[in-house]
Amino acid sequence: MSARSANAGPKTEREEQPSSTLPRRQLGRHLRDWRAQAGLTIAEASRLMEWGASTLQRLEKGQADRIRTIDVRALCRIYGIPDAMAEGLTGLAQQAAVKSWWHAYGDLIPETFEIYVGLEAWAAKLTAYQSEVMLGQLQTADYARALIRLGGSQDEQEVQRRVQLRMQRQALLTRPVAPANLDVVLDESVLRRTVGGARVMAAQLRHLADLSTRPNLTLRILPFTAGIPLGDATGPFTVLDFGADGRGQPVEPPVVYVEGFTGDLYLERPADVRRYHLAHERLRRCALDIQASRHLLRQLAKEYVHE
Repeated sequence: MSARSANAGPKTEREEQPSSTLPRRQLGRHLRDWRAQAGLTIAEASRLMEWGASTLQRLEKGQADRIRTIDVRALCRIYGIPDAMAEGLTGLAQQAAVKSWWHAYGDLIPETFEIYVGLEAWAAKLTAYQSEVMLGQLQTADYARALIRLGGSQDEQEVQRRVQLRMQRQALLTRPVAPANLDVVLDESVLRRTVGGARVMAAQLRHLADLSTRPNLTLRILPFTAGIPLGDATGPFTVLDFGADGRGQPVEPPVVYVEGFTGDLYLERPADVRRYHLAHERLRRCALDIQASRHLLRQLAKEYVHE
């Protein structure tokens, strides 16, 4: 999205201050989870590394000033982390400490290492826009399977693994305790672009209509008649917010996720996050309201059935 698409406003001194970066935070999360799976306390793991407990705590919180790949590899051995996962964690450790992170597929981190899925699992709210295909958290298994096969994957076991992963991501919205909130705008083209055939599309749109009745999900359709609300064609994006602590401060800085064909972009600068929030507000204002969006979904589902 170009600079003229939304008014980002002036930067403040506080916004320019450094904070932990996404690769470091993701590395810390994974190491904390694997340590717990290994049945080790911070004190025990620190002794094995000949560290003070505070050193490992900072690493797990994404606050370490310096991360050495040799240390990450040692922790992977101690925790019994499989080689493929260890390779991904080592790649995270090597990423530059920058505010905006371009993760190129297969560059340091294996393509099968699910960076975004791990990040998404911690989100308290997702604010999303999709212009071409259905948002992953909203896809039916048949829709997801058709997309994955179209992407060139022919191995049935790999297709099934990826479908299952996509279905597991939906627990973020449906889990009984503290489900995440999702506010999504779908371009009308997402509903009319056939994936998997008419039967698959009909079931997908009915599924969407049903999901839209959940209190933690707000779904609006941007009709063709809305034109280009931003004055620029913007691709799909998701803003991830991680909630606030007891003092009302963000648990972690929000992140904008922009999916690409050869890699993904993660934006952390407050000005960038604000710009995408403003863009979503404009799209939402031009979209159909919740009831009209649900009516359109059910209407189009019937049309697919009668094709």
